[in-house]
Amino acid sequence: MTADRIKNILIVGGGTAGWMAASAMAKVLGPGYSIRLIESEEIGIVGVGEATVPHLKLFNDLLGIDDIEFVKQTQGTFKLGIQFNDWGQLGDSYIHGFGSIGHDISLLPFHQFWIKARQLGLATDIGAYSINTVAAPRGKFMPSATDVPAGSPLADIAYAYHFDAGLYAKFLRGYAERIGVTRTEGKIAQTRLRADDGFVESVVLESGETIEADLFIDCSGFRGLLIEQALHTGYIDFTHWLPCDRALAVPCEKVGPPTPYTRSTARAAGWQWRIPLQHRTGNGYVYSSAHLSDDKAAATLLKHLDGRPLAEPRPLRFTTGMRRKGWNKNVVALGLASGFMEPLESTSIYLIQSGITRLLSLFPQRDCSTVLADRYNAQTAFEFERIRDFLILHYCATQRDDTAFWNDCRTLSIPESLRENMRLFEDSGRFYRNAEEMFASVSWVQVMIGQGIVPQGYHPMVDQMPQDDLQKFMASVGHVISSCVDAMPMHQAFIDRHCAAPKVTF
Repeated sequence: MTADRIKNILIVGGGTAGWMAASAMAKVLGPGYSIRLIESEEIGIVGVGEATVPHLKLFNDLLGIDDIEFVKQTQGTFKLGIQFNDWGQLGDSYIHGFGSIGHDISLLPFHQFWIKARQLGLATDIGAYSINTVAAPRGKFMPSATDVPAGSPLADIAYAYHFDAGLYAKFLRGYAERIGVTRTEGKIAQTRLRADDGFVESVVLESGETIEADLFIDCSGFRGLLIEQALHTGYIDFTHWLPCDRALAVPCEKVGPPTPYTRSTARAAGWQWRIPLQHRTGNGYVYSSAHLSDDKAAATLLKHLDGRPLAEPRPLRFTTGMRRKGWNKNVVALGLASGFMEPLESTSIYLIQSGITRLLSLFPQRDCSTVLADRYNAQTAFEFERIRDFLILHYCATQRDDTAFWNDCRTLSIPESLRENMRLFEDSGRFYRNAEEMFASVSWVQVMIGQGIVPQGYHPMVDQMPQDDLQKFMASVGHVISSCVDAMPMHQAFIDRHCAAPKVTF
């Protein structure tokens, strides 16, 4: 078996995907493997992944990266969730917060009790019962406390990060090179395939150097240099469900303290993101070119910035979807090379992390067993499709009819898998997580309620709690959450004290 072991791994492309892969593989596989990364400084990276989900902390923990140092080096801030404005209808606002809602009782989730209490006028908006969704608009933040009683909301605060994607890639490059990854500057001019089985044998650089490997990781972005241009793997298009196909991104001056949440504001033909960093604010407009011109999109984006723009809006064209195979022969695609899910719920970096973890779990011998590849591809497809459904939910569950774009979204023909979830929740507020899908039940519940899907009923076991007890229960949970948020420091104060980054001038 030793003779069959993979020894040489070549990562094509840098950026967030390439350096995440290099760092994790070098750390987990150890010194018995040669890991090399090829990138060109002349080829820019797509920096749409500045907002993350809490899973990234697990990745940093795997690498042994200190949380505070990571935030400092990437001009980072903290994220308790995403605020959605004008999605259900104009004037609406809700927060999809990380972590839990309220306090579950026995087999029933808290929101089942909330449904009955809301119907009886005994409860306010569901966001009032989660520490993340109360703390975020108040500008409060802290990590989980260790000096509070077990069960306190302060003992279990889920959070993610906002950071500069370019600085994150630079940070990981330094980490990877310190533990043995070799970086090569250059552009690939040719990909050579083996005649007998069609595996990638080597790549040839513009300099003339030929580089062979046993396993190739394609992190070359939308081009899919190996997975598509060399192996012609194919692509599954989600555009008929997710019609946005373009984005403009622009940084602007920081105005005021950074919010501990991402903001997503629905516009006439898409939505605008706002991601606060320590040194600037990231902004972008994701839109449908069938409903809006590039010039009007740019004008809308620039009109709604907090501060002075620091660059011209940078255009990005994309087709939402995924490769037919993320692992084809001896090539595994990660990041934009594997597919693209628009950044509405900050899933881009998570999908990189998930792909790396899956590959390490199914790590092959040199023959790259199709049994392992098939399992990898099935799990990847499941993950993409479930994220796809979650994103579609934001668009189709709307009452907006003020523009052609929103009329089209409201009348979408949606996947049956999503339709069944929406029907079940509307019936009695129930949702069941499908295996290991990315988004937990609490995420689906918050977005469905936030988008205006109101359950008609609730679980019959809720009626076992007398109405007076239900009223006291809801009031107690709300009071505990409010008191805990009162005790939290301001987000800016926490950063200033623990992880302030070096000042940057423009």
